[in-house]
Amino acid sequence: MADAPIPYPRAARELLRTTLLDAMHEQLATREWAAVTMAEVARAAGVSRQTLYKAFGSRREFAQAYVLREVDRFLEAVEAAVQAHPDEPARAVAAAFDVFLTAAADDPLVRTIVSGESSDELLPLVTTQGRPVLAHAAERLAAFLDEAWPTIAPEQARLLAECVVRLAISCATLPSGPSGMGAESVAALLGPYVERALA
Repeated sequence: MADAPIPYPRAARELLRTTLLDAMHEQLATREWAAVTMAEVARAAGVSRQTLYKAFGSRREFAQAYVLREVDRFLEAVEAAVQAHPDEPARAVAAAFDVFLTAAADDPLVRTIVSGESSDELLPLVTTQGRPVLAHAAERLAAFLDEAWPTIAPEQARLLAECVVRLAISCATLPSGPSGMGAESVAALLGPYVERALA
């Protein structure tokens, strides 16, 4: 049975939100978060500032939505990396972290957080007030692991997902430099756990 079509009001609302988030992403390619006003984002998206606030409520809620959208983008890349190595768990973990760290290094949101600009507004969303981000990312990743590796126990998938997400946030927001923890280090740490979970 085909999926029911999305009702027009909901589809229009989702398109508007996506357009506004895309506009912010484009602004961050050349400017810091603090330098971008909501009015500029709205103008770049072709709507009024009032429309932006109606869609998100506040600048903080807009920031939260933007962070969650970027998390989903990272997870899409991570999931593709794991799918490329279904029978090699340790290699899958290494590939997933490698693609994540590469994407994070080029992401304007991560650059803004790491640079210290707008840290009062953005950094808490992935650290001290990061429960929504952690819960969303861990839940999505655990569901993916259940599907990608059917033999893994659900509680092991959840534990692995949360550990991976917490490590990823730490690596993205507090880079350790070229000699620090990288994809191979993470694979050496978590690979044996994944292999035992799948055995």
